Amino acid sequence: MAKQDYYDILGIDRKASAAEIKKAYRKMALKYHPDKNPDDTNAEEMFKRAAEAYEVLSDPDKRARYDQFGHSAFDGAGGFGGGGMNMDDIFSQFGDIFGGAFGGGFSGFGGTRQRVVKGSNLRIKVSLTLEEVAKGVEKKVKVKRKVQAPGTTYRTCSTCHGTGQMTRVTNTILGRMQTSTTCSSCGGAGQTIDKKPANADAHGMVIKEETVSIKIPAGVVDGMQLKVTGKGNDAPGNGISGDLLVVIAEKQHESLQREGDNLHYDLYVSMPEAVLGASKEIDTVTGKVRIKIDPGVQSGKILRLRGKGIPSINGYGKGDLLVHVNVWTPKTLNKDQKAFFETMRDDDHFEPKPESGEKSFFEKVKDMFS
Repeated sequence: MAKQDYYDILGIDRKASAAEIKKAYRKMALKYHPDKNPDDTNAEEMFKRAAEAYEVLSDPDKRARYDQFGHSAFDGAGGFGGGGMNMDDIFSQFGDIFGGAFGGGFSGFGGTRQRVVKGSNLRIKVSLTLEEVAKGVEKKVKVKRKVQAPGTTYRTCSTCHGTGQMTRVTNTILGRMQTSTTCSSCGGAGQTIDKKPANADAHGMVIKEETVSIKIPAGVVDGMQLKVTGKGNDAPGNGISGDLLVVIAEKQHESLQREGDNLHYDLYVSMPEAVLGASKEIDTVTGKVRIKIDPGVQSGKILRLRGKGIPSINGYGKGDLLVHVNVWTPKTLNKDQKAFFETMRDDDHFEPKPESGEKSFFEKVKDMFS
């Protein structure tokens, strides 16, 4: 099922200001908060959706990518996925929304929740050729990540008794609520080291190199960040692994220039080819193709090869390849060549005669971007 639009979730306009976004989320967070709606799964789902929408729209960079690519900016194929936010991620936002009135964790759904510790994320850069961007690709990369060392055992934290939190009751705008702070003894894991091998660090972790397979969908853009869930650093004890963040770096193509989903190619033809017509071979992302140049072609002519561009990452077809024809004027001529053109200087066939329907350069540029 398609994900609901983030702006629709918060009930705001796509041009909403940062203050309006915060206000809309605050309203929904209060309305659907689990302590006000115990055992209400619909309210819980709305609470999570609102938090996910705010997490994206409150960040200028994430909002810009979402406005351009929609949910595909964060939900790629083959292991990439937003995966939603857990309740600890959601409650961590509340200090920003409510000015610190809600700190640490919440009582959740009628009881003390154990804070889930997540390992740190790792970030790598993957360079792709234009051809790889056009068809999608699977890359295998070596990643050094922290994993729990074999033989490491943990015991329940004696300070927090395994909850990972130290709790207290406070009065808030929602009434009497139980808040919590991370246990200083175990860092919120609810467990402490019992035994560990000599080569492990203080948290029972060791560095391991692992080969990770990354499936990159077609149509990604330079600077886009994808996520491979669970391939970051492990967390101690019963925590969950962090994620591997994959930043796309697009290599410069030798002859093709990318503009969104469209590609541009500069084709140079000689004066005889422009006059007589020609068959020319050009580059595309799927290999070389041959195109026909009609006799009398004018410099600045743009030939559009539909569907020969980059696939849309949102799945809305492909862009086009725009071939820009440039008639090459020779800079040096031998005696006979020069004599020929001298005789043609006043010939009627060589007089510029733009047709009434011939578009100007600026009109061609306008059409190109329309």
